Amino acid sequence: MSGRDARIRTDYRRLAPIAWVGMFVFGLAMALLGAILPVVTTRLALDLRQAGCLFSALNAAMLGTVLWLGPLMDRRGTRPVLAGGSLASAAGMAVVALARSYPQLLAGLALLGAGGVSLNVSTNTLVADLHPDPGSKSAALNFLGVFFGIGALAIPLAIGRLIEALGLDGILFSAAAISLVPGLAAVAVSFPPKPAVRGAPTSLRQLARDPLLRLFAALLFLQSGSEFILSGYTSLFLTREVRLGLRGASYCLAGYWAAFMCIRVLLSFALPKTPPEAVVRAGSLAAAGTVLLLANAREPALAAVALVATGAASGSIYPTVLGQAGSCFASRAGSVYSLLFAVTLVGAATLPWIVGAVAETFGLRAALLLPALNAAGVCALQGALRRRWHGQSSPRETTPR
Repeated sequence: MSGRDARIRTDYRRLAPIAWVGMFVFGLAMALLGAILPVVTTRLALDLRQAGCLFSALNAAMLGTVLWLGPLMDRRGTRPVLAGGSLASAAGMAVVALARSYPQLLAGLALLGAGGVSLNVSTNTLVADLHPDPGSKSAALNFLGVFFGIGALAIPLAIGRLIEALGLDGILFSAAAISLVPGLAAVAVSFPPKPAVRGAPTSLRQLARDPLLRLFAALLFLQSGSEFILSGYTSLFLTREVRLGLRGASYCLAGYWAAFMCIRVLLSFALPKTPPEAVVRAGSLAAAGTVLLLANAREPALAAVALVATGAASGSIYPTVLGQAGSCFASRAGSVYSLLFAVTLVGAATLPWIVGAVAETFGLRAALLLPALNAAGVCALQGALRRRWHGQSSPRETTPR
């Protein structure tokens, strides 16, 4: 093993656990509002319109924060953003616990959104920086994504099991304490220097004009929108169209997320030996077929199988594409990930709204054709990425045209 390889392995063993805990905290942050909404709406006597504004505050804070994080990381490294995101997430959870008015609750959620997206961008960038090889980069990002799912499951499980013993405030303060862990760890250890930027400094506006980056953005726009569509509308589809009870629909959705995370674990071992573009194209084609099967399912058993298969087919696409983008723009990964995450936030907001409008007019079965079309689009865009990227002699490190 060369000295460079030994150093990379040492850095990964030392820093990857910090990224894993940071991603776990991001999962906590993103699942928090949905889990506590019944309690806080009762506590503060909020109507449904005010409850909807809580989600808007969370997403607006994320979108308003994400674009300036990348340039900051490209200049200063990931440590200050990771530590700051950890502190902001902990503060947001504490403010939510202490909130006794609607403005206080909005402020807490804004802090939570800013902190959560900081952890998301910084942990992905840190892990991407630790892996020079595209296959190992995508594999490591798949494994990192598993911890988001664990965090997202932890909050509703904790509330279900501990609400009577600790109360909501006790659970939130405990989550806030956990949220400080990655920040404290980041301050305590040294981080490797950022890769040197080749060529002239590149602004976000210049990067956004790069045709290759636009292909990555379009692909992740479709993929993130599909993930939010399936996670948001599946229970409604199963209860209304397949006539499953709420408990059965919940179990099916849990199976979807379990398959979603399991495929990431499996591919974290397989991807170093498998071309990432092959994983994306195979997964997207399989997802298109399983979503079509789900949309046409009349029997609960068939619907459950189709949903779980969709989770297994699509779970690895997002982190694998992030790995490709990180390899293509290695020295500017922070800025690139900021732009890509901003686009995915827009996709996550707009495409589910379109599905709602289609479902209102044509029904949920017709509306589920959209994620199937998105999956086909992901496959086509991956093909375009492969042709454009591999038509170049080296990964994209020149100043974008």
